[in-house]
Amino acid sequence: MSYGQGGPQSQWDPWKPNSQQPWTGGSDGPSPDWAALADASEKRNRRRKLFFIVGGALATVGVGAAVTMAVVNTDGGDEANRPTSSLPATALPSASGTPSFAPTSAPPALDPKEFVSSKTKDKAANSPELMFPGTQLTMGSTVYKKGPTADSTDCTTGAQGTLPKVLTANDCTRLMRVTYTKGDTAVTVGVAVFDTEAQALKVKSQADSKSIVKALTGKGAKAFCDGAICRSTTNSYGRYAYFTITGFTDGKDVTTKDTAVFRMGDDLAEFTFQQINRRGQAQASAAAGG
Repeated sequence: MSYGQGGPQSQWDPWKPNSQQPWTGGSDGPSPDWAALADASEKRNRRRKLFFIVGGALATVGVGAAVTMAVVNTDGGDEANRPTSSLPATALPSASGTPSFAPTSAPPALDPKEFVSSKTKDKAANSPELMFPGTQLTMGSTVYKKGPTADSTDCTTGAQGTLPKVLTANDCTRLMRVTYTKGDTAVTVGVAVFDTEAQALKVKSQADSKSIVKALTGKGAKAFCDGAICRSTTNSYGRYAYFTITGFTDGKDVTTKDTAVFRMGDDLAEFTFQQINRRGQAQASAAAGG
């Protein structure tokens, strides 16, 4: 006869609440398998230990991410929207520091006119032969034959009318002249040299219709503009003032209908400007290269 409740016996689990260890009143029942119970306990302990290690690692990762976010938020928070003046001094580059990056553009080119505007920079050799080289000049399809040249430190010897007074008043230091011819037409170019551009500009403004460079003859160039009406021009560039006088070698007066005379004077005035400018270009190039 058996006592107790019916149904299957409950299995005892030392780690499970409300589980009951089987008990028998007699000694003939089977005894517990203590080795198996110990092995099960050891396995449970290992699982619990692994759970705590993994859980701790995940918690550490979570803390690290939070610190990183806090640093980002601190560095790039509301300060990014503040005016520059309110940022810490360390956030602004030093005004006295030297840039560490290489320049991305070349320095500005030297101005050729600066080298022909004062005697302090205009130091290259000069002469009528350097200013007006060769034996002829070609402008477009027109060829002008080069005649005599003259060079003097007494500017009054190559000027007439009111020009000697104007040159002297502005301290002219040199007057170079050259004559070109074509057929029965001739032109003399005079280039007056001064120490500064300001002096040359004064000569240009003070010269009048009677401020005339003296025609240079000889060496194949017949006399011209000696009592006849001729066409003259005045201009300046840098520390140089330059003049032209153009007329007929047969003594005729120049009229407004004589377009070839006007063209010849304009061609030589243009060439003179180009030569002075080339002089400045050569010296600017040499200075940049040095």
